Amino acid sequence: MSEVVVSFRDVTKAFPRMEAPALDAVSGEIRTGLITGLAGPDGAGKTTLLRLIAGLMEADAGTVRTLDFDPIADAARIRGEIGYMPQKFGLYEDLTVQENLNLHADLRQVVGEEREDSFERLLDFTDLRDFTGRLAGKLSGGMKQKLGLACALLGKPRLLLLDEPGVGVDPISRRELWRKVEELVDRGIAVVWSTAYLDEAELCGTTLVLNEGRKLFDGTPAEIAEPLRGRCYHLRQPGEGKRRLLTAALLRSEVTDGTIQGHNLRLTFRSGVSPFPPGEIGASDEAEWDPVKPRFEDAFIDMLGGGPPGESPLAAQTREIPLDGETVIEARGLTKKFGDFTATDHVDFAVRRGEIFGLLGPNGAGKSTTFKMMCGLLVPTAGTATVVGLDLRHSAGKARQRLGYMAQKFSLYGNLTVSQNLAFFSGIYGIHGRAQRKRIGEMIEIFHLAPFLDSRTDSLSLGYKQRLALACSLMHEPDLLFLDEPTSGVDPVTRREFWTHINGLVERGVTIMVTTHFMDEAEYCDRIGLVFRGRLIANGTPDELKQSAATESRPDPTMEDAFIALVTGKESETA
Repeated sequence: MSEVVVSFRDVTKAFPRMEAPALDAVSGEIRTGLITGLAGPDGAGKTTLLRLIAGLMEADAGTVRTLDFDPIADAARIRGEIGYMPQKFGLYEDLTVQENLNLHADLRQVVGEEREDSFERLLDFTDLRDFTGRLAGKLSGGMKQKLGLACALLGKPRLLLLDEPGVGVDPISRRELWRKVEELVDRGIAVVWSTAYLDEAELCGTTLVLNEGRKLFDGTPAEIAEPLRGRCYHLRQPGEGKRRLLTAALLRSEVTDGTIQGHNLRLTFRSGVSPFPPGEIGASDEAEWDPVKPRFEDAFIDMLGGGPPGESPLAAQTREIPLDGETVIEARGLTKKFGDFTATDHVDFAVRRGEIFGLLGPNGAGKSTTFKMMCGLLVPTAGTATVVGLDLRHSAGKARQRLGYMAQKFSLYGNLTVSQNLAFFSGIYGIHGRAQRKRIGEMIEIFHLAPFLDSRTDSLSLGYKQRLALACSLMHEPDLLFLDEPTSGVDPVTRREFWTHINGLVERGVTIMVTTHFMDEAEYCDRIGLVFRGRLIANGTPDELKQSAATESRPDPTMEDAFIALVTGKESETA
């Protein structure tokens, strides 16, 4: 029988200078025997709720009971029974794995035989035994998350609070982390898994959905999706130009949301509306509708009133570049070594004008290193990287005037205001005077930045930070756009907004190279290069990669299935 370990009733929490409360009369409970999902976009109130449960802050109104205690008044009594893994890596990157474990054991007063037993158990549980001497800052994203989990599990916690543990982690590491957490649930530990990734929320036993501090839903993933039954469809065999067809579909009043999913378009229709004839959006004569099971993500987007419109105002303001079939990005024998370590090993690929080329791979595979060489930010040890015919080894400055770059980690100036960042980046691209004012005005309108112009950039939510970063990378209307995990950690609606812009830019002839850990985003790419241990192990269209991973038992694999099969297959070959 499951046990209630946390209950909260009408909990409200507000912060200075915020227009609305971070939490507004939210109620719910957490039980043993299952993973409780805490789902919602950036700024929904997820982290605030976890901190209230852990006793790290006090509610303005309402009640919280954690392990049958008041988490503020009885903080000392529950501290040793709660494991908390914060959203931002809460460890010390200049300490080794073992030194981080030692520090957290000291903080939690885990000593003597219990301490040694905990270290042995957790190093085996997280597969970190061979890395105890490595600096935490040198670990891959997945290994950092496992170390964070190990530190949160020191002692014998009855309640584990995980704040977005899957952010920035590749599909293989996310599955492994999920299996580890399920083992903990089987041992009787109550687990809360906070996430903006709705495929993770769909795996939870029950989920509390928040948005702008309010509770939208509390129940099982099946219950949240049930109202959409009969409203979700695949448009099969749509024909050429899926990006253009998706835009046309999203412009129709009966469609509330849509994405590209493999060969198909996936669309959600308003209640009581039948799908339109596919030919009305220019689909092929063979195109046909096929009802599909609604997902947690479909339901979440529907709760928020649907996805963004299909047309990109950014694309409308972008000059059209003729599609001439020219190769505009090329790597030949691209190699980068750091001492004895080879991060990128003889990588070859070419990208034609007006394509989206996706660079995928596990954490630490060499994606970002390859990416930075293609942007002229790292000098290759061997081989060549060229963009629009310019060798980046010799003409990096000239090439950078033709490309826009949005870094994986937010690369703008946090102590400057939004307005100052826009002015600075347009200035370094040589845009001044009337042209600068016009371009900045366009970006403010396109990305809805007007309310934040005088705000320091580091005070923005993640979604608006990413919008600002994209705006700054596009100030000079580049031919080429390099996006390094542009949507990591942002909510599904913002992700759709980004891909509306990306698809619109490509239709105008802009060439885009992107890295991502979202396998559904990989479906938007024209071609994908899969990197593992510094080498390119696959290169083809999404459908070609999926087909290469098909088996008798799994004839129609997802992109995530293909990613895992290709990487683990190569790993077993080299073992």
